[in-house]
Amino acid sequence: MRFFGFISALCAIVLLSCGSTKKKDMKETEVLIETSLGDIKVKLYNETPQHRDNFIKLAKEGVYDNIIFHRVIRNFMIQTGDPALKPMGEPLSVDTNQYRYTVPAEIVYPRYFHRRGALAAARMGDDVNPERASSGTQFYIVTGSEFSHSSLMELYSAIYQQQVEKIFDELSREHMKELYLFRKKGEREKYEALKDSLLHSAEKQVADNPPTPFSDRQKQAYTTVGGAPHLDGAYTVFGEVVSGIHVAEAISKVKTSKERPLQDVVIKKVTVLD
Repeated sequence: MRFFGFISALCAIVLLSCGSTKKKDMKETEVLIETSLGDIKVKLYNETPQHRDNFIKLAKEGVYDNIIFHRVIRNFMIQTGDPALKPMGEPLSVDTNQYRYTVPAEIVYPRYFHRRGALAAARMGDDVNPERASSGTQFYIVTGSEFSHSSLMELYSAIYQQQVEKIFDELSREHMKELYLFRKKGEREKYEALKDSLLHSAEKQVADNPPTPFSDRQKQAYTTVGGAPHLDGAYTVFGEVVSGIHVAEAISKVKTSKERPLQDVVIKKVTVLD
């Protein structure tokens, strides 16, 4: 998913001492996000430690205080986290240049997925960001919509076909010169034969390594509470809403122009709860 401003040094602050304690036994950090439409409390996963520690660091530095939700899509998600985007007329309180870094991807999939209430990191697209590194500051909360079992099957088929098309496009670029010469010389049969061969190769590659099917947990979540399954496995989900999902939904329903709220929805303060 793209982010607008939508990227590598990390400063890590470890709040919980691991010692010999296993990650699964560590207490998960909770964070309170106070907005102009109400409060949202989230918990941060220990299985995504770089994103967790980065989020805690930013919250404690006040980077998220008094910024706006700059991208809102009904039945999908609400996005914020750009320290340069303040309410109208408000001066910048931090040097935003220092936050133009990325966080290495920590995609723990399929354990964590884009169910309603998921907290995830925004990032630049695959074409310029094949490593899927996250924005240093920007994040989104999924509001999503519910899916039927049949629509999930259709979505999986679409994802499968997208992978075939992506690989086919990559192979076509590798053989661009040959395709061009066949076409220039009017050798249509050779041109079509090469394209068919490349398509067959793409289909075989995806058949040998298909997209991960939706798990029973995903199916249960997406057909009951909803979410955004088309994002699964491509973005780092590093936490979830534990209270205040109704506030996130209220934000997702504000009037917008080109995905930007017409009236500022502001994060007043972000507080790490001990």
